[in-house]
Amino acid sequence: MRIGLIGTGRIGTFHAAVLARHPAVESLLVADAEPARAAELAGRIGGGGVSSGGAVSSGSVDEVFAGGVDAVVITAATSAHAELIGRAARAGLPAFCEKPIALDLPGTLAALREVEAAGSLLQLGFQRRFDAGYIAAREAVLSGRLGRVHTVRAITSDPAPPPAAYLPLSGGLYRDCLVHDFDILRWVTGREVREVYAAGSDAGPAMFRAADDVDTAAAVLTLDDGSLATATATRCNGAGYDVRMELAGELDQLAVGWDDRTPLASAEPAGPPAPTKPWPGFLDRFAPAYEAELAAFVEVVLGRRANPCDGREALHALRIAEACEVSRREGRVVRMEEFTASG
Repeated sequence: MRIGLIGTGRIGTFHAAVLARHPAVESLLVADAEPARAAELAGRIGGGGVSSGGAVSSGSVDEVFAGGVDAVVITAATSAHAELIGRAARAGLPAFCEKPIALDLPGTLAALREVEAAGSLLQLGFQRRFDAGYIAAREAVLSGRLGRVHTVRAITSDPAPPPAAYLPLSGGLYRDCLVHDFDILRWVTGREVREVYAAGSDAGPAMFRAADDVDTAAAVLTLDDGSLATATATRCNGAGYDVRMELAGELDQLAVGWDDRTPLASAEPAGPPAPTKPWPGFLDRFAPAYEAELAAFVEVVLGRRANPCDGREALHALRIAEACEVSRREGRVVRMEEFTASG
């Protein structure tokens, strides 16, 4: 199989190394808006012992679509996602794209219509669906081990804010960060969100106020069976990278993301201390999950498994994020019907 990868930033570099090691990937063509960066990455992966034997080369984005690749992996800047998804669809190429499809609902719906009209394949990168802890939690819920799940708590905390230049392009904390929590909430529980009430704080670094964004946010989500979920996020968690989910049922409770690297200390005298090596970031915490989702994409392209996360799944999560942003700005409960009238 020959795969083209577009976008050689942090996540693109990681994905390129994973694909180069995959035994089913015979060659990898990497491209970037900055050709020199793509060439440097291709040389480093191909000549640095990362590749398992397949050729690694670099070229332009146009060369990816004209170069006889079997599939495309899109890890470019968010602003380019929808256009590249459309190009892959028109070329009849299966595509894997990091979230989001686009930063707004109209752009997302337009890209999805193009994919569906072409009958092509699109897998979205929600890597938590491939994390061992979240998989175990989903199995526990579906098996009935927890009984009726009445409360879910989702937490995402970044150890430090991103660069100021990133914020105006991110879509905001709900769309950029909490969208992962919204997706995994649906996936683990098997429930849909009925309504949301959200609040945010920009009391931290001034760059968030300048970008009309918040550095900390919280949402209360009522699910379609009446159960409750909370989702909180912050860009300013100096203790480390903290991503968790807690599920409380009538029979049992379960936590995802609680291990000896979780950046959390107990205030109890006999409780566990802070970890000596807390998770520093998402690539460390979710490295196995990222590898598993790319392996799944290869299997999907080869026709060996069904698509585990198509574009419509990403649309559901984005709609929840949009509802939360409206709720934060307008200070009211927002019902999901407001965002599901079209598309």
